[in-house]
Amino acid sequence: MLIVDDSRVVREKLSLLLSQLENIEIIGYAGTVQKAISMVNELKPDLVVLDIKIPGGCGIDVLESIRNSGRGPVVMMLTNYPYPQYEKKCRDAGANFFFDKSVDFERAIDVIRSLASHKEFEAKPAEEVKVAAQVHGALPG
Repeated sequence: MLIVDDSRVVREKLSLLLSQLENIEIIGYAGTVQKAISMVNELKPDLVVLDIKIPGGCGIDVLESIRNSGRGPVVMMLTNYPYPQYEKKCRDAGANFFFDKSVDFERAIDVIRSLASHKEFEAKPAEEVKVAAQVHGALPG
């Protein structure tokens, strides 16, 4: 799993919560667009947790780079910008999940837990991940 967020506080909180879960390995952290793209290409994570607002562009640039490269990680947007237009743009660009940091943080952790416990989620197309997450209660039907 790769965490992309420019906030040290968010990275540390995610690390603390996720380090207690089985089958979760955080393989890196990035705080800029360029670093995130480089790390996705180099480390090939199964899951990328991605903020929208990061230096050097935005998280949507990273998301588009991931999808244009043919890489298959699950991408979870975790942002303080939960506006419908951002969610639509992220979904259209291939995000599997979209969560508001201020109200959905625990829900995002629950989805990560669910993904980690179900190996069938790895490297699946966005629609298959969405359907599987709905089955496991991570998304509304």
